[in-house]
Amino acid sequence: MNSFLESFDYVIQLYNEYVGGYLILALLVPTGIYYTIRLRFLQVSHFKHAIDLVRGKYSKKSDTGDVSHFKALTTALSGTVGTGNIVGVTLAIYYGGPGAVFWLWVTGFFGMMLKMVECTLAQKFRKINADGTVSGGPMYYIEHGLKDKLGIWAKRLAVFFAFAGILCSFGTGNMAQANSISDVLNKSYNIPVLYTGLTISALVFLIVVGGLKRIANVTSRLVPFMAVIYITSALIVIGVHISDVPAAFALIVKSAFTGHAATGGFIGSTFFMTMIWGVRRGLFSNEAGQGSAPMAHAAAKTPYPMREGFVASLEPFIDTLLICTITSLVIVLTGVWKADEAIKGVGMTVAAFQEGLGKIGLGFLAHHMVAISLLLFAFSTIISWSYYGTRTAQYIFGDKAIKPYYYFFTLFVFFGSVWGIDLVWHFVDMVITFMSIPNLIALLLLFPVMKAEADAYLKRLKAGEFDLKSR
Repeated sequence: MNSFLESFDYVIQLYNEYVGGYLILALLVPTGIYYTIRLRFLQVSHFKHAIDLVRGKYSKKSDTGDVSHFKALTTALSGTVGTGNIVGVTLAIYYGGPGAVFWLWVTGFFGMMLKMVECTLAQKFRKINADGTVSGGPMYYIEHGLKDKLGIWAKRLAVFFAFAGILCSFGTGNMAQANSISDVLNKSYNIPVLYTGLTISALVFLIVVGGLKRIANVTSRLVPFMAVIYITSALIVIGVHISDVPAAFALIVKSAFTGHAATGGFIGSTFFMTMIWGVRRGLFSNEAGQGSAPMAHAAAKTPYPMREGFVASLEPFIDTLLICTITSLVIVLTGVWKADEAIKGVGMTVAAFQEGLGKIGLGFLAHHMVAISLLLFAFSTIISWSYYGTRTAQYIFGDKAIKPYYYFFTLFVFFGSVWGIDLVWHFVDMVITFMSIPNLIALLLLFPVMKAEADAYLKRLKAGEFDLKSR
């Protein structure tokens, strides 16, 4: 069994290093730049409007959909705010150095636009089911939006994306999260990974069978709570090192373009390695361009697709530009990334918080805080991704596939808990590209549709039509 897993891991690494990594670099950030320029930096100019939408300023109970803007946002956020914010960031710095954080920021900024585009299109091409529920996502805008341009290949590309979505739900939103939970509980409390795997598998199954509304109710409570715990602790560490913050930012920017020489346990990094690790972990963190979040946002109650696009644009801001930056500063400021024996994964995060909190006599709380935060982050991501997986399975196989999918999904929670960290993360990087590449191609081809949708909505917004209707 071990020899098979080693061979499997080797093949995955070859793909990631020589195929997937280059394809993502060639498509992800350039697509975000293209849309940002052509739509005149909407993610910045209409940031306040996005916040107003989340607050419910323009919402009506009669709007078609399954959940509110806020619950759609928190469901999607719980699918992105996960181990990428704690473990993914440390892996980016471990392999790519502090400069990888800069490329995280780049991915997050242009990711705000990508999220806006893909979630607007998901709303525009969503399907209202016979029972009144909503199905939507890239597979629908690929099939129906590109039918005239690609003919039968539109459907085939949509099916390929849906298959990739199923695989990604087992990897990105499942095994990586379960692996991080079992790892941190084992390191912090000596809980065997087998026991953790059995426990979280059972809990996940009990929740996911309740469908999106139960998932949305759980995540809308978990996301704010877990964010407060983690961010407060991180800000304390940053506050302790406040005088070093300017130097930390300078190091991040400088290293982004120069790479960084090997220091102790740190793996030496060239400019390209710094960039690719930042982009990889940025994509894993906020999933902009991957096509997962549109499946949650398609279910939001709104008569205007563009509204949900604005709401979705807040995700990379919160996830990458805020939470990932805070984690990055904790790692860089405490210097744990350049220790003689730098620890890979969650152990580096724990070491950073121990060093930072230790300066005020609270170092003993570090592993508890990281363990609890990671548990909440990762668990909410798992249950949100179960929804994405059911949407893609339903698209290919119909409603009959949903129940069997739950069993397979739960099984992969267990696999993720007991497999080694390297194999799990290599698998994650591979399946992310399977989803992202067809989705990014579709976004580029659907630019005229998105441009028309944005122009029409902005014209009505500027004319004050929506303000009148909301009174």
